[in-house]
Formats: sequence, C-alpha cells, structure tokens
Amino acid sequence: MKKILKFLLKTIIILFVLLNIVVMFHAYKFTHFYERNEIAVIKQEDKTGWDKTKEILFGINFAKQQNIAPDSAFKTIALTTTDGTKLEAWMLTVPNAKGTFAMFHGHGGKKSGILTEAYSFQKLGYNTLLLDFRAHGNSGGNTTTIGFKEAEDVKLAYDYLKQTGEKNIILWGISMGAATITKAINDYAAMTPSKIILEMPFGSLPDAVEGRVKMMHLPAEPISTLLTFWGGTEHGFWAFGFKPYMYVKKIRCPVLLQWGKNDPRVTEKETSDIFKNIPTEKKLVIYESCGHESLCAKEHEKWVINISEFLAK
Repeated sequence: MKKILKFLLKTIIILFVLLNIVVMFHAYKFTHFYERNEIAVIKQEDKTGWDKTKEILFGINFAKQQNIAPDSAFKTIALTTTDGTKLEAWMLTVPNAKGTFAMFHGHGGKKSGILTEAYSFQKLGYNTLLLDFRAHGNSGGNTTTIGFKEAEDVKLAYDYLKQTGEKNIILWGISMGAATITKAINDYAAMTPSKIILEMPFGSLPDAVEGRVKMMHLPAEPISTLLTFWGGTEHGFWAFGFKPYMYVKKIRCPVLLQWGKNDPRVTEKETSDIFKNIPTEKKLVIYESCGHESLCAKEHEKWVINISEFLAK
C-alpha cells in the first residue's frame, strides 16, 4: 500500500511539474508579440501534426498586427516610456474641436483597429489620439503585461494632450485598453480627464485569463491560476493584484461603462462589480447582440446615441 501511495504521489508531483512547464511557455507566448519578420505565419490548413503539437505544448507565436493608415490626414506622435520603449500614436484633428479623445485598443490589437470609433468621435466634433500600446502595432517592445505596466502608456498619451493645451480630455478604451485606463487612474493622481468611457473591461487579471481559457475550451482550473501566476512572475509583477473593479474607486469624473451581453470573455458579474464601485456619475449600457467586439461597429446607431448623450451632459 505504501509503495502504491509513493508511486501515486511521485506521479502527481511529476504531472504538476510538467503542467507548470507547459503553462510557463503558454504564459510567455500570451504576453509576447514577435516582430512581423521574426516568425513565419502558417495557415491552419497547412499546419502539420508536429506544428499543432508544438502549439499545444509551447503555445502559439503571435506577431504584432500591422496598422493600416487612416483615410484622413493625421500626425504621427512619438512617446517614450521610462524604460526607453518607443510608442507610436496618431493624432486626427477636426476644425473647432470640442475636445480630444485619448483612445486605447485591446490585447493583441493595434491603433488602426479602433479607427471606426475614432471616425465616429470625429463626426461628433472631437479630435482623437490613438495609441499603440508597447509591444503592439508600430510601438517598440515585445512583451505586454495586459495593462499593468501599460498604465504608463496611458499617462504618456494624457500628458501629451495636456502639454498641447487641451483642457477637455476624454479617455476611451476597449477590453485591455479600458482596464488599463482604470490602472492609470489608480496609479497617477495627476490624471484628471473630463470623462471616461470604458468598453468591456475585465474585472481582474485572473478573470481575464479565465475568460480566455474558457474560450479555448479548457478547464478553468488550475490552468487559469497557473497562467496568471506565471504571466505575472515572468514580467515582475503580482498579477493577482491587478483589479480594475477596485481601481475604478479612484475615478473622479463621469463614466460610461458599456458591455456586450454575449461577451464570452467578460462576465456580467465583472461588469456589475466595476459599475458598482464607480463612485461618480455613471451609466451602464448593455448591447444585446454584441460579444467581445466593437460595439460601435456591431450596434452603431445605439452606440452613437449613448455616446452623444453622455458627452452632452
């Protein structure tokens, strides 16, 4: 009996160690974006059995997405983080602007991916500043912390607009971009935007990881916890402490929170927890036919109406 127990214990330990090794690789790949010329992108139908096995064991290689230039005039802005990472942003202006939106995309995205929203803000009479987060689009760096260190990127965009003399700065973000805004507000007391629009922010980083794991049709635990742990450890921060639903308590301006009812990544509870903790004037809008996607593109008329009403107050 003792031999059997020892064998079972050794087997469990070995399996746990192997699981952690696999998860470590996946956590690295999830937080790493290669330059487009560094990796070969293989179409799903062209992948061999070994290619698919490597992805299961070691994760998928992701390349930075390539931006598509706006179809209107824009100015390219260069910003630099404290660690020397170069960030790229676009400034799109309109005559007699009512203010300026600082706009932030989601994980794995790019600034041209939120041009639909930017054009809509322009039609409403606002300038827009669209930023590529570090490790995304045309910005430097290859690692992302899903919003933890990117809070500095938000602050840099905000400071740039302040330095131009802009007095009416509105922050807008989607998914990781929205969560990062909450982290920036929590970390930098000097940030005083006029208004904030958050679209589909995750409640906490563990929640975000769990949402992604479920989308992969894998058991949430222990994979989510291990991915969260290794993702933070590999990049030098405590990932379990990243909590947008708590960060929003530091907001001191009106907030519009928007969420898609069919969102497979961000739950209704996460959205409710965030909304409940916002201490200022606030409004929650739920989009019945939307998932984790551009609300502006999917339910455009409803989106414009709610944005317009929020800005008019």
